[in-house]
Amino acid sequence: MNSELYAQRRTRLAAQLGPDALAIVPTSPERQRNRDSEFLFRFDSYFHYLSGFGEPNAWLVIGSDAHTTLFCNPKDLEREIWDGIRLGPEAAPAALGVDAAYPVSELDQRLPKLLENKATVWFPFATHAGLEGRIDGWLKSVRARVRYGALCPDSQRDLCAILDEMRLFKDKHEQDVMRRAAQISAGAHIRAMQLCARMLRDGQQVCEYHLDAELLHEFRRHGSQYPAYGSIVAAGANACVLHYRADNAPIRDGELVLIDAGCELDGYASDITRTFPASGRFSGPQAALYALVLAAQQAAVEATRPGARFTDAHEAAVRVLTQGMFDLGLLNQNQHGTLDDAIHNRHYFAHYMHRTGHWLGMDVHDCGSYVEPSELGVAGERLDPLSGEVIRDRPSRILHPGMVLTIEPGLYVRPSEGIPPEFWNIGIRIEDDAIVTEQGCELISRKVPVRIDEIEALMRA
Repeated sequence: MNSELYAQRRTRLAAQLGPDALAIVPTSPERQRNRDSEFLFRFDSYFHYLSGFGEPNAWLVIGSDAHTTLFCNPKDLEREIWDGIRLGPEAAPAALGVDAAYPVSELDQRLPKLLENKATVWFPFATHAGLEGRIDGWLKSVRARVRYGALCPDSQRDLCAILDEMRLFKDKHEQDVMRRAAQISAGAHIRAMQLCARMLRDGQQVCEYHLDAELLHEFRRHGSQYPAYGSIVAAGANACVLHYRADNAPIRDGELVLIDAGCELDGYASDITRTFPASGRFSGPQAALYALVLAAQQAAVEATRPGARFTDAHEAAVRVLTQGMFDLGLLNQNQHGTLDDAIHNRHYFAHYMHRTGHWLGMDVHDCGSYVEPSELGVAGERLDPLSGEVIRDRPSRILHPGMVLTIEPGLYVRPSEGIPPEFWNIGIRIEDDAIVTEQGCELISRKVPVRIDEIEALMRA
């Protein structure tokens, strides 16, 4: 572990806390799965971003001078026999680059002293159940000493405001890890696609869980610690359910399969979606819808560049998709008006109901404001044509090099009156991970193909 990298982040954070301030950051708690077993532990992203420390039951305390104190589990031979080796507070300063470390059992004793005579306490709001109550208890202990001249912090501020902005811009180390994660995930998609076609050719029964297992195997085989989220493996009509989870549904010859899956590597997520013909060849209607989604993605990719707005990619994709819906008979002018009418009134929403992307990083839907911070005072109101709700619009975020986002248009066609039956029960999404560069954007997940001819060739291999 490069402890200097995390020390630099803590120094950058400390410089933004203001004078006489203290930041408190806990990691995630362990969570019980059933009577005698816990869910696989995954650290809190904010905590790990500042420490690189992956053990549970730990806290970071960072002052305005960047002096950092770690509270962690002590060495315990008996527990280590069962749960694994602990770093312990004695070894933590040298291993992690922190200034001091204590057993976590001393947290309640030491925090009031660390908060004493500080003006501001920072912590991540609304992220850890009970954290506000713990801090209130420590502040109460500080107030009990005011008669002895102690000063109690009179300001509480949300640490997410600073950390979200820091995490939004990925440094070279982060980008390299994310490229590797995307490569692993792309290989897993290829493995699942080829297995599907091979099993069908061999006359074997294929279920969604078969492909899910291939994804997990490939993730772990290349060093990924976890899936970044529950993998979506959706056959046929199941692809029209946006957050469908891989189940035991059979995959049949002639159907499309939508896989939305990505691994997490060293704390960073990948997020890739591909849609492919189960047996290796698109039908005419499937190819027509797929080509439309791919054209929409290309338009969104071209709109993803420095100086553009985050929403530009979505608007570019929506225009291509909506025109395609008219061309294929999913929308009609008599009912939906012109292209601009259909976009303004969101008639496309019946078949495309999600955004075209999101930030990507340590969390799959990563932190970071979608509003341009230099234009916070600018706002307008509009009436949503579908819900009737008044929406307060603020200028979308301007893209800069180092931001990482997904680009993921889709089409989902359920059986409905007026919709050509050949398109019923087809769900398609194409998603890639993009790093904004000086020239435009780098698609780091294109090891797995997207073109129709390339997919069909891959399935035959």
